[in-house]
Amino acid sequence: MTTVEHRGLIGSRTPRIQDERLLRGHGRYVDDLADRTTLHAAIVRAQTPSGRVIGFDAGEARAVDGVRLVLGPEELASTFARLPHPWLIPGQQITEVALAGTEIHYVGQPLAVVVATGRALAEDAAELVVLDVEERAAVVGVDGARRADGPLVHPELGSNRVGGIHLGDPAEELEECFARAATVVDETFEIPRIGHNAMEARGIVAEYVRATGQLEVVSSTQVPHLVRQEVAHALGLRVDRVRVVAMDVGGSFGQKTSLFPDEAMVCAAATALGTRVKWIADRSESLVADYQGRGQVTRGRLALDADGTFLALHVDIHGDLGAFPSTGTGATGPFQVSGMMIEGPYRFDRAGATVTAWYTNAAPTGAYRGYGMQEACFVRERLVDEAARRLGTDPERLRARNMLAPGDLPFVTRTRMPYDNGNYPLALSRAAEYGRGRARPSEGRIRRGVGLASMTEITGYAPTFLQEMFGIQWSSYDSTRIRVNEDGTVTVHSGLTGIGQGIETALAQIAAERLGVPLDWVSVDLGDTAVSPYSNMASQASRGVPIGGGALWEAADRLRLRMRALAAAFLTVPVPDDVTFDNGVFRAPDGSTATWQQIAHRGWMGWGRDPKGPIALEELEEFDPPSITYGYATHGAQVAVDLDTGTVTVEDYWLTHDAGVVVNPLIAEGQIAGGVAMGIGAALLEQVAYSPEGQPITATYLDYLLPMSEDVPDVAQDHLVTPSEIIPGGFKGLGESGIIPPPAAIANAVAAAVPEIADKLVAIPLSPSRMWTMLDEAGLTR
Repeated sequence: MTTVEHRGLIGSRTPRIQDERLLRGHGRYVDDLADRTTLHAAIVRAQTPSGRVIGFDAGEARAVDGVRLVLGPEELASTFARLPHPWLIPGQQITEVALAGTEIHYVGQPLAVVVATGRALAEDAAELVVLDVEERAAVVGVDGARRADGPLVHPELGSNRVGGIHLGDPAEELEECFARAATVVDETFEIPRIGHNAMEARGIVAEYVRATGQLEVVSSTQVPHLVRQEVAHALGLRVDRVRVVAMDVGGSFGQKTSLFPDEAMVCAAATALGTRVKWIADRSESLVADYQGRGQVTRGRLALDADGTFLALHVDIHGDLGAFPSTGTGATGPFQVSGMMIEGPYRFDRAGATVTAWYTNAAPTGAYRGYGMQEACFVRERLVDEAARRLGTDPERLRARNMLAPGDLPFVTRTRMPYDNGNYPLALSRAAEYGRGRARPSEGRIRRGVGLASMTEITGYAPTFLQEMFGIQWSSYDSTRIRVNEDGTVTVHSGLTGIGQGIETALAQIAAERLGVPLDWVSVDLGDTAVSPYSNMASQASRGVPIGGGALWEAADRLRLRMRALAAAFLTVPVPDDVTFDNGVFRAPDGSTATWQQIAHRGWMGWGRDPKGPIALEELEEFDPPSITYGYATHGAQVAVDLDTGTVTVEDYWLTHDAGVVVNPLIAEGQIAGGVAMGIGAALLEQVAYSPEGQPITATYLDYLLPMSEDVPDVAQDHLVTPSEIIPGGFKGLGESGIIPPPAAIANAVAAAVPEIADKLVAIPLSPSRMWTMLDEAGLTR
C-alpha cells in the first residue's frame, strides 16, 4: 500500500527518540519512586453497590505497628471541596463531584485511606477496618435505571435520569422522513462498558513540604495541569503551591484525564502527615474501581428512498453514566459526542440524535479512546450494511451513493459538526479495492466474509470559544515554548504529555525541521507544571500534533527568523533573507560564515540584537484552533466464522485513512495498529459485566478478556494526505483513528459470512457464546 511522501524530517520514518532508554529499562514511572522514608497508602473500598456507611471503626487498624494514619469517610468529606463537573447535559442536577462521603454508590468506591510504612502493611491494616453499612437495592444497567418502579441511585433526586439533549433536526421533521421512506431499518444496539487496561495502572506519589507549603504530586496522568487545578481546588491550596509531574506514563486511553477520588485521598494523607505517600493500584482495583468507557443502549433508524438515497437517520441514545459524573473529560461527554458524530461521512436530508444519560450503581463512565465515536460508528455502519442487505445491493455501492464528495466540503452536518476537507469516497474505494484482492472463500463449516466501515473523527479538538459557548469548562488551546540554548542545542517545553504515543519524537521532528537543525540537537521536556506551559486538555482526543504541534510550528518559525537576523547582523548583511543556513552554518553572499552555535552564544550575550526586541532566544506560542479538524477512514476486515463453535477469527485487516500531514509514518502506523487491536478486543472479547445485584463479575483477567497477539492480524495501512487548511503544518491527528471502525467492520464481515443472522448482529462483543446462540437459533449448528 502507499506511503507518505518524505518532506525532510516531517514525513520521515524516524525511530522514536525515547525508545532506547525505555527498551533498556531506563524509563521512570510512578512506581519507580520510593525510598526508605516513603509511606504507602491502601484504599478502603465499598463492597456493596448501594447503601450508606453508618459505622466506621478503624481502631484495630490504627493500633497496628507501622500504621501512621487512617482517614475515614467523614474526615475526608470535611477535608475536600467538591469538584465542579466541566460538561453538563441539560437537566443534570448533580453538577459537582463529592470526592468522599458516607453514601455508597458502587462496588469499589473509595471510602477511606490507610497509610503505613509498607504497602503490604497498609493493605493488611485496611482489611482490619470495620464498616457498618445500611444496604439498598442496586440499579444495574440502563434497563434497570429506566424502570419506573425500580430503586434509585440517588433517592434525593427522585429519578435515575441524569438529563437529556436533542441534537440535529426536530423530531417531527425526522418522523416525516421516516413516514415517506421506501425502506426503514430499525434496530436496537447494545454497546457494553469496557475497561481501559493500560500497561501502567494508575498511581500517585504525593509529598507535602510544610516548610514551603508546597504539595508535589507525581502522577500517571495525561493532564498534569488539570490535575494540579483539581488538587488545589479539592484541598483548598493555592495553585502555585501545587506542582504536578507526569514522568513516563505507560498508557492511558482517556482514563487518566482527571483527579480520581482515591488519588485525592493520597494527597490529603500526605498533607496531613507532612511527608511523602505513595499509592499504586493493583489490577483487581483497576478492573473494579477505575472509571470505565462506553456503555450505551441505542435505538437507531435509517430511512432510504426507493433508489437507496439516505433520507433520515435518528438515534435514541441511552448512556450508562454510573454512580456519578466523573470529572475531567468524562461523564456524559461520550454520549453527547456519539450523537454529534452519528452522521459520519454521509449526507442525509434530516438527521438527529436524542441523548439521555442514566445513573446506575456502577463505577462512573468517562473518556475512552474513540470517545463516543466508536459507538456512533458501530450503530451507523451496521444500519448501512443492513440496509444494503435488505435492498439487495452492494454495501460499498450504497455507501458511495450517499457519501459526501470532496466538492461538498467544507460541510456542516445536521448535528452542526463543521467538517473541513478530504476525499471520503477515495478512502472507501481504495479500502474496498484492497479487500477484493484479499478475499478468501468459505471452506466447509468455516464461513468467511468481508466487511467495511467508514468513519469521520474529531481531531484537533477544539476552539476554546466553542467550549465557552456550550458551557464546557475546558480550555483547548495549547502552549509551547522553544529555546535555543547558549550552546546551540534546542529545548522544547510543551504542555502535552508523553503517554506512549511518541509525541516527544513528533515534536522534535517539527522543531528540527522548522529551525533547520539536526534532530539530535533537539530535546523535548513534557509533563511538569513547574516548567511546562499551560495545556488544560494536554494529550488526549487526537489533539497533540494538531494543537501542540501547531503551536510549536509557529514558535519555531519565529525563532528561526530571529536566529537569521542575529546572523545577518554578525555577518553585516543588511537583508536577513540574503543569509542562507545549511548544515549548521549561516552563510553570507560574500562567503563569510558563522556557525549556529556562535550565533546562539552571541544571542544569549545580547550582542547584535534588535534593541527594541527580546533578548532571550526563546519563543512562547499559544495556539487556539479556529475550528475543529476531522480525520476520516474506511476500514476493512475479513473474518472466519466457525459454525460449530461460534468462534470469530479476524484473518485480515486493512484500512485507508487521512490524518492530514503525517509527521512520522512509523509512529502513526504503530498508533493505528494499536487502536485496531483495541477495536478487535471490543468487537470480540471485552465487556465489563455486573451481576443482577450490582456486583462486578469481571474482576480478574480470567473474566475480563483482552486480545492476544494471535487475535490480531497484521494491519495493512494506506495513507491519504489532505493537509488541514486551519492548522499550521497541515496536521490533523490520528490517535483514535484505529479504534473507531473495527467493531463495525468486523460485525459487517460476520454478517457477510453468515447472512442468516445478519439482523441479529446488534450487540458486542461477538463472543463464541453469543455467536453460537444466534447460529443455533438460525439452525446452523449441527
